[in-house]
Amino acid sequence: MDFSSAALILCSLLCSVCGQAPVVSVQPPTATVRQGESVSFRCQVGSGAQPIQLEWRRANNQALPDNVKIGPDGSVLTVANARPGNQGQYRCVATNFAGRSTATAALNVKLRPEDSGVYICQAMNNEGVTEVKVVIIVEGGPGAPVASVSATEMTVVEGHTVSMECQASGSPTPSITWSKLRAPLPWKHTVVGGVLTLTGVGRQDSGQYICNATNVHGYSEAYTQMEVESPPYATCLPDQVRLQPRDALRLQCLAHGSHPMQFEWSRVGRANLPAGTETTKDGKLLIARVKLSDSGTYKCVVTNHIGSSEALAKVIVKASSKLERKHLPSVTSIHPLTSQTDQRRSEDKLRIVEEAPVSTHAQLRTAHMQE
Repeated sequence: MDFSSAALILCSLLCSVCGQAPVVSVQPPTATVRQGESVSFRCQVGSGAQPIQLEWRRANNQALPDNVKIGPDGSVLTVANARPGNQGQYRCVATNFAGRSTATAALNVKLRPEDSGVYICQAMNNEGVTEVKVVIIVEGGPGAPVASVSATEMTVVEGHTVSMECQASGSPTPSITWSKLRAPLPWKHTVVGGVLTLTGVGRQDSGQYICNATNVHGYSEAYTQMEVESPPYATCLPDQVRLQPRDALRLQCLAHGSHPMQFEWSRVGRANLPAGTETTKDGKLLIARVKLSDSGTYKCVVTNHIGSSEALAKVIVKASSKLERKHLPSVTSIHPLTSQTDQRRSEDKLRIVEEAPVSTHAQLRTAHMQE
């Protein structure tokens, strides 16, 4: 292996490491505590280009409760004196310049049997007192449902079929239903035995899917975050342009699809782009002053981690076909010349006609006819 090949391989390895999106996990992935207990989750960064920023969020995008605290470096989430409202999923989001990734932890909060009893709500004013009594029975043991999903996060490609599996323990056997956060389930869906199946997913189907397990003792939720990614689709603006030599050429390659995307320009049938061509990371191609030899078809290829797409633009450089015409003076009539004197006299009069104002032309023609 020569030096240039080794350097190229080393550069590729360094670029792949330096440009890597973060990879994170949460420990423990699930926890079940009784009301009043505390629990902590730690977000661990496995790999990725530094610096990496960590952020904790509720999976339903609600604000963190006041009894949930984040450690100084952002990696540890602690729920102190847990209460039923703390139940649900918490998501650690890791971000760097190359992208982001998430990991999710699920928390179940159970009431204590000693919390059973009669709870009284009293309302009082100058007119008197009224009250409402509520009887709460907390049953211990395995009766209350606990839901779990096979995958808390998934990334799928547009057009594919996806299945999400939810299981629940409890007695009696909990019933399982699926829903989507802030949106109805996609119309191409089925639910059989706790398995939600989505057919031909699109980018609009991205979001959080909620499994709810319910029985007479209560309910439990588990969440799956699905992101639908798509290959790029490229177009060129304009797709055909006519220019004259020394004009400026500007082409823009546009694409929609999952980011990040890379743009690459080439010229069909040629090894290289014309000398002086500039290209940008956002898909622009610029030639300050085109030449006749710059005519041709230019190709933009857009690539992401799923696939690629290309678009063509035809460039025609052609010189102007307009001819500049010279305007010659008009002569009213030419008479035969009988002598050199007549010739000189006629030349003098023709010169006067060319130089005289239009208003004197008629007088000069009359004088010439009288002679």
